[in-house]
Amino acid sequence: MTNITQTTRSIKASEIKRNWHIFDAKNMVLGRTATQIAKLLQGKHKRDYVPYLDCGDHVVVINAAAVQLTGSKSSQKQYDSYSGYPGGRSVKTYEELMKQSPEKVIRAAVSGMLPKNKHRDPRLARLFVFNDERHPYAHKFTKTTI
Repeated sequence: MTNITQTTRSIKASEIKRNWHIFDAKNMVLGRTATQIAKLLQGKHKRDYVPYLDCGDHVVVINAAAVQLTGSKSSQKQYDSYSGYPGGRSVKTYEELMKQSPEKVIRAAVSGMLPKNKHRDPRLARLFVFNDERHPYAHKFTKTTI
């Protein structure tokens, strides 16, 4: 009779290794790109993923101004914000927000796809979105990913 004493060992917060990923959003569909980014920010692509720790990586998105939507969503999609005061509701269309700040469009899409828990804000803090190809994180990448 054999004595099995091996147990599964969970990862600790101090053992988490965070990698850097870059996404070129040029001519990519917003929703499909946001799901891939959310998966990397959560760390679900890693072998040692656990839902109770923030195991995710850093993600840099370039060419955010060139992201696209399918169908007629570009004229119909609206972004709603409310300040909490009477008359403080503001609604902007996708086209208006893309002219003003394309980073907010990608950040809102990724934020909506992340779990609504205590890890959401730290995960979004590791998301860096830029309108064009210039970014200050070029030294972080050893090879380019998706």
